[in-house]
Amino acid sequence: MLVRDWMTRDPKTVTPQTPVMEALKLIKEGGFRRLPVMENGKLVGIATRKDLKDAMPSKATTLSVWELNYLLSKLTVAEVMARPVITAAENEYMEDAALRMLEHRVGGMPVLNDAGQLSGIITTRDVLHAFTGILGMKEGGQRLTLEMPDVPGSLEHATQAVLPSNIISVATYGGENGKRRFVMRVNGEGVSDVKQRVRNAGINVLD
Repeated sequence: MLVRDWMTRDPKTVTPQTPVMEALKLIKEGGFRRLPVMENGKLVGIATRKDLKDAMPSKATTLSVWELNYLLSKLTVAEVMARPVITAAENEYMEDAALRMLEHRVGGMPVLNDAGQLSGIITTRDVLHAFTGILGMKEGGQRLTLEMPDVPGSLEHATQAVLPSNIISVATYGGENGKRRFVMRVNGEGVSDVKQRVRNAGINVLD
């Protein structure tokens, strides 16, 4: 699964010269959390809702309304945007983009095409959509968590035990103490007693 399949295309953008108040209005009206900052067709920064709000004067300010409005009119995105920008590529795998988001502790990344141009944005929400899609959450069926030896042939053994039910998705994790856990979602024929069939094949069914 590639980033281009899950990203939001053609995101709203601002320039470094955009007033912070205008950027905040865009974010509020659009219901999103970040704005790529573009200058002369190039991505030069990213402004998050938090960055923009943190730049606003405190409610406890002693400034007059005139002074406050003057300062706000002069405050631009260039003064609060983050740079350099952590980005994703259209043709990279979703898991690679998700790992980079985790490593850099960001909730979203602008997406660049092969020409280095902005083509979309990928966020934590998109990653969750991809994750639930991979696991077949919207397809119903029966979920199985199996604990098996972490050796070649374990998945084949589980697959044979599940028959005649149909496997929608498979994910694995663990690998400790010589064991690996397989999370399967199955539907179709024989789903009602699939757990018992798997147990009868000598496989440990956790849930």
